[in-house]
Amino acid sequence: MKLFALVRIGLLMSALVFCAVTSGEAQTQSDSADPQAKMILKRADEARFPSESFEVSVSIRTLESGQVAETRLYRVLSKGNENTIVMVTEPASDQGQIMLMKGRDLWLFLPSVSQPVRLSLGQRLTGEVANGDIARANFSGDYAPKLVGNERVGEHSLYVLDLVAVDRGVTYQRVRYWVREGSFLPHKAEFYSASDRLLKTCMYENFSQLGGRIRPTRLVMSDALRKDQQSVLEYADLKMRDLPDKVFSKDYLKKLQ
Repeated sequence: MKLFALVRIGLLMSALVFCAVTSGEAQTQSDSADPQAKMILKRADEARFPSESFEVSVSIRTLESGQVAETRLYRVLSKGNENTIVMVTEPASDQGQIMLMKGRDLWLFLPSVSQPVRLSLGQRLTGEVANGDIARANFSGDYAPKLVGNERVGEHSLYVLDLVAVDRGVTYQRVRYWVREGSFLPHKAEFYSASDRLLKTCMYENFSQLGGRIRPTRLVMSDALRKDQQSVLEYADLKMRDLPDKVFSKDYLKKLQ
């Protein structure tokens, strides 16, 4: 019995050491990320959305062979990159459906169902758009960035970043990201699966005033395999809002449905 107990203790200690080493390696990978790349990524995130609480309207048009197959409208409330509410406003048949994100946990609340449905950030929302594309749009904190080069496209000099997911809970496992030098405006992104397969490409377009500064107000997402499949996201009416933490709770969502 004593020998058996000693073996169990030995196995437990080995497991604890392995977990500590694995955690330490992950932390080291995050901490050792290129400081310049982290700065570029942070500035590009700030160019997309405010770091403070805000509200914005989003329309998503799904295109097939250039023709509009579906249009959906959403109202998004966001606080930092950790708390988001996404409400369907059109079509009318889906009104009352609400997604709530807290950290990297995501739930769907349906008017006819008492319990929320757990979702993943990488799950498809509509067309080429994943849940995380609208609920958790910033990259900082979710990816370890590395500056891998510079490119010239037309009149723009671009930083080229390689973003590697910090864990499996994020929307994509790898992103190749082009950011304009000087302005730090996002230019293009390629999204890859865990097997390093290109899933889709996003172009950032229509740079105009939104929420007090120049931002990309249109995103065009194209399927990497089905070239005739696209989704166009357009952002409008961005307003700064005071959103206390209680807003991002199941009880508060009942008032919104």
